Amino acid sequence: MALDGLRVVDLSAVLAGPHTARYLADFGADVIKVESPTGDTVRGMGWRDPDDGATYWWKYANRGKRVMTADLKDTGTLAVVRALIAEADVLIENFRPGKLEALGLDPAELIAENPRLVVLRVTGFGQTGPYRNRPGFATLAEAMSGFAAINGETDGGPLLPPIALTDEVTGLVGAFAVMVAVHSGVGQVVDVSLLDSMFQLMGPLAAAWLDQGFLQERMGSQLPYSVPRGSYETADGVWLALSASSDTVAARVMDLLGFGDDERFSTFQGRVDHRDIVDGALCEWIAARDAADVMEIFGELQIAAAPILDTKGIVEDPHAIERELVIDVDGMPMQNVVARLSATPGRVRWAGREPDADGDEIREQGW
Repeated sequence: MALDGLRVVDLSAVLAGPHTARYLADFGADVIKVESPTGDTVRGMGWRDPDDGATYWWKYANRGKRVMTADLKDTGTLAVVRALIAEADVLIENFRPGKLEALGLDPAELIAENPRLVVLRVTGFGQTGPYRNRPGFATLAEAMSGFAAINGETDGGPLLPPIALTDEVTGLVGAFAVMVAVHSGVGQVVDVSLLDSMFQLMGPLAAAWLDQGFLQERMGSQLPYSVPRGSYETADGVWLALSASSDTVAARVMDLLGFGDDERFSTFQGRVDHRDIVDGALCEWIAARDAADVMEIFGELQIAAAPILDTKGIVEDPHAIERELVIDVDGMPMQNVVARLSATPGRVRWAGREPDADGDEIREQGW
């Protein structure tokens, strides 16, 4: 696989840091997950496999990794871990700023001993700034990034995402940043934060506020700059999503609604200015027809729309099945690798293992 030979020591726990290491493991990196004697928090979080009692979160977030237990406060055990780091390419940690140094693993010293070492430090708010020592929970990043403030219905309160969104995003950011640093060939510290990662998803909203004083409010499923866009219920009670964030698609929707010759709806701004008219007409058109008929017409006209699927719907969808979005790993269904490489594809080798599964071998033989 593409990352065969890349050695990664994963000292992180819970989700964002472990997700970074998981992405690297999926493409062949040799990842050693160093777990505290009390165990990673995700070993006790969420749904459990009825066969062995391990949590799905543990098996998913730590798939493809070798696992060892280590008490970093014990000098003998710390020496073993430090020896692993001395021969590694990447170290991943998500302690609060300063904790790694307090344990005797100062990144500057580690890089001096191993000049190619990339040290990824994942925290809630980064290694600098007045919030650096605050607890690093994804919920806080979702609240402070601007995301929750615009998420929700117009007449409702702000909503947090019902999934571990920031942890997933930060895992991708971490994996990307690690590979950039590894590619540089220079040992260095990579500072990735939950807040920075989540704020990156907000697009040009900062510019819109700072330059024009535009502050986006909660709009449900709508967008401030593209109309129509949202979720719509059909006559048979099915919810569909539609996007016209392309002038050509929007033009086809306007033709369908009988607005094709109306100059008011010929531009993005014109459709935004007449949002109520456009969205009201589309709601009525869709509400008068069953989902199958709507999707058939949209397909013929190449209008961008899709059914809103729950988890059951997506895992049973024929496209998801053919693409193998879900695979079986040691008896547990989980997502496949995130990207498909034609020459050096990734592969999920095993699910997260039991505590200290590889500890004896690692302690005796190292890498």
